[in-house]
Amino acid sequence: MTLTDSHCHLADAAFAPDLESTVARAKAAGVGSVLCILAAGDTEEAARGARLVGLWPTTRFAVGVHPHVAARHDRVVDLVDDVRRAAAATSAAAIGEIGLDYHYEFCPPARQRDAFRAQLQLARELGLPVVIHTREAEDDTFDILQSDGADVPGILHCFTGDRAMARRALDLGFLISFAGIVTFPRATELREVARLVPEDRFLVETDSPYLAPVPQRGRRNEPAWVALIADRLAEVRGESIDQLASRTTQTFEALVGPARPPNMPETP
Repeated sequence: MTLTDSHCHLADAAFAPDLESTVARAKAAGVGSVLCILAAGDTEEAARGARLVGLWPTTRFAVGVHPHVAARHDRVVDLVDDVRRAAAATSAAAIGEIGLDYHYEFCPPARQRDAFRAQLQLARELGLPVVIHTREAEDDTFDILQSDGADVPGILHCFTGDRAMARRALDLGFLISFAGIVTFPRATELREVARLVPEDRFLVETDSPYLAPVPQRGRRNEPAWVALIADRLAEVRGESIDQLASRTTQTFEALVGPARPPNMPETP
């Protein structure tokens, strides 16, 4: 069994004290590779990403500016320049996570939309897929994906929507990725959505260090626990964990390509 964690924040400061053992636990759990999300322009996180590559050479990176922090750039052109440089430095497999989040008021919605459009256009220019974050912004997210992201493939990460939202994503050609929330006792409707997503459009992720699955809920999440999520989803979908692991890894690699070491220099 070889699983892929299609979305994690393994270069987050939360993992700095025990990164080596975290990676070892993931490998022992059957995780062959991860897509690690990096914040473009964050030099400290980039350095931790370089350290991660030294420990796990098959790590892939997605780089982007999250909607929460889109206002940190006075000009959209500067935001795009940061993402472009980060994508080159990491041999990025995707642009992300990008999108819209209206739940918090960390960034004005108009600024979020401008950043989202610009990064979709950059992804098209670079020929890269995108990793989408959307929260309480479904209509605007899909409107922009249709207008500015037409023909740009990608992943709707940490999916928590209903069947109608899943249908919208699938109609755009997107993959849908399920995280630890799908293991929560009250997530009955979400599990039903997971059961219905076509086998070649389906991914698993941890979104670690956030959203640890049952029975680890409340603890710092980590890539090893993608096996717990995959096991629950395999049960929901009526297949073996080996089948689900193989198929989701194939689906992920069909989107981003086979694992290869990024060209990031390891920090001393």
